[in-house]
Amino acid sequence: MKTHQRHFTDDSWTATDKALLAELERDECSLPADAPRALLSVRLSVLTETTTSPLRQELDLRLLARERGYRVVGVARDLNVSATKVPPWRRPQLGPWLRDRTPEFDVLLFWKMDRMVRRVADLTTMITWCLTYGKNLISKHDPINLTTEAGKTLAALVSSVAEIEAANTGTRVASLWTYTKTQSAWLVGKPAYGYTTARDAEGRSVLAIDKDAQRALHWCRGRILQGASAKRLASVLVRAGLCGPGLTAATLLRRLRNPALVGYRVEEDKKGGVRRSKLVLGKDGNPIRVAEEIFTAEQFQELQAALDRRAKRQPARQTDGGTTFLGVLVCADCGTNMLAHKTRSGSRSYEYLRCRACRGGGQGAPNPQTIYARLMDDALSALGDEPVYLREYAGDHWVLRHTGKTFRQHWTAGGVKEMTKDLLRAGVTCKVTRTKVRKARAPQVHTQLVIPDDVRQRLVITRDEFTSGL
Repeated sequence: MKTHQRHFTDDSWTATDKALLAELERDECSLPADAPRALLSVRLSVLTETTTSPLRQELDLRLLARERGYRVVGVARDLNVSATKVPPWRRPQLGPWLRDRTPEFDVLLFWKMDRMVRRVADLTTMITWCLTYGKNLISKHDPINLTTEAGKTLAALVSSVAEIEAANTGTRVASLWTYTKTQSAWLVGKPAYGYTTARDAEGRSVLAIDKDAQRALHWCRGRILQGASAKRLASVLVRAGLCGPGLTAATLLRRLRNPALVGYRVEEDKKGGVRRSKLVLGKDGNPIRVAEEIFTAEQFQELQAALDRRAKRQPARQTDGGTTFLGVLVCADCGTNMLAHKTRSGSRSYEYLRCRACRGGGQGAPNPQTIYARLMDDALSALGDEPVYLREYAGDHWVLRHTGKTFRQHWTAGGVKEMTKDLLRAGVTCKVTRTKVRKARAPQVHTQLVIPDDVRQRLVITRDEFTSGL
C-alpha cells in the first residue's frame, strides 16, 4: 500500500518533476513484497517562496531509494526547522514517525548529515536508537551506514564537523547583534511599538514614527494621567481599530513602559520575572539614540510615575507556574484553561482560579485546593482501578505489557504531577462552572469530569526513549 505525500504545494513540482515521480512510483510496483521500507527525511532551516532545496532533496532521496531497492513509505518534511535547536525526535513531521510509527519503516534516508543533525549528542542518540530498534541511517551525500563500525565512526565524525560549523554561525550571529546594539543606525531587529522601518535619502535603514501608533500612545498617556485603567484603554483601542483584537492590558502597559518611546535603543530585561525593556548604553555610558522621540523624557517620566502609583503590589508568581492540574481544569463557558491567581488585600492573601477568555476572567473560583481535591477524587473513582499498561517494541510491532499496578497505585506513588501527565495524555478534562449567588461575593462552583470514549487506549504509557535512556 502506498503512503506517498506527493508534493509541498501544487505549484512546487514542474512537469519534469512530476514525470520523474510517476516513473519512480511505477518502478516501486516491481519491488518484492518484503523490500526494505524507507522513510525520507527532508529538512530546511529557512523556507522562502523561491526555495527549491526541499524538492531537490526529496527527488534525490527517491532516486537513492530506487537505486537501493527500497520502497518509500513516507516523507517527513520539516521546513523552517533548525537542526541545532530541534533534534530529529522533536520535529513536527519526523518526530511522530520516530516515536509512534517505528514499525512502519526499516531505513531512514536523508540528503546530507547537516540536514539530519548538527549536534554530536543528537547523532549519538539517533545511532543508539537505530541500533536498538533495528533501523539504519543512510545519507545521500555522506558514506554513512550503521551496519558497519566504520560507518558509525564516520557518522560521528561528520556530525562533529557540522556542530563546529553551527557553533561558528551562532558566534557570527551573536557578534552581529552585539555590534548593532552599539550603533545609532537601525541595522536589524523588530522595532518597538510606535515605530516602523524606512529608508533615508541614502538608502539606509532607519526608524520612523508610526503616526497612528503615536496618536494612540499620546491618547493613552493622557487618559492614564486622568486615572483611566489600562484594561479600559486597551478595549477602546481595539474597537477603534488602532490595535489588533489580541491587545491586552498587560501588553499595553509593556508598550507604555518601553524606554524606546523616547527614541533610545533597548533590549529585553530578563531579570525579575516581569517582561520589560531596558536601555542599551553606549561606550560613553549614555543611552543610544536611534529614532525621533515619541515622548519627551519629561513626558515619559511623568507617565511612569503615574503607572507606578497605580500598580498593584501582587505576590510574585510561583516558579512552577502556580496552577495544579494545568490543562485538565478548563472553564465550562469558554473552554480555556483555569489558571491560579493570587491577590492581596491588606495583610491577607487570597488564591482563586480564573480563565483567560471570559470577560474579566469570569467569576473567580475561590479555594483552588478544594477544586483540586474534588478532581482527584473524581479521577480516582472513574479511572483508579484501570490497569497500567506500558507500550514496548517487539521487533516489528508494538506490544502492551501490564505493569501489575492500577492507576490508583501509580498515582499514589507518583503524586499530582504524574496524575496530571496521565490525564492530559488521556484527554481527560474537568469542566469548572461558576454560578453567581445572589448577595454573595463568591460564586457556587461545580465540576464535571469529561472522559473520552477511548480513554483506555490513551492511558497506555508510552516511554520516551529519547529522554528516558536507551
